[in-house]
Amino acid sequence: MIATLINLLTQETVVSIYSGDTSLYLAMAVGTLAGLLSKYSLDKKFIFRFSANSQQEDLAKFLVYGLTGIATTALFWSFELGFEWLAGGKIARYIGAVIGLSIGYGVKYQLDKRYVFSRQDG
Repeated sequence: MIATLINLLTQETVVSIYSGDTSLYLAMAVGTLAGLLSKYSLDKKFIFRFSANSQQEDLAKFLVYGLTGIATTALFWSFELGFEWLAGGKIARYIGAVIGLSIGYGVKYQLDKRYVFSRQDG
């Protein structure tokens, strides 16, 4: 929930600062990046209780974590843009985003458990 809030609040901030033709796409990209960074930190510490042995290992984990997020990000963006297209407006878009993020994060947890954080400390 925290990463979802960070993502959506970041999107809202970007849209409030920039209102050009590509504001929605810029907001989604920046929100996704903010969500990715926060979710990695939260998942690593609180969900998987993972402690990297080095900065190199941490970077490698983050890169694999990012790769597992590509498909789930496409799913999330599809819901967000789909709701925007079907119903229009900010509320519909954010409802789609929450649904897409919820499904995507569920799938991402399974991928991360299997491929990213398979070695757990403690």
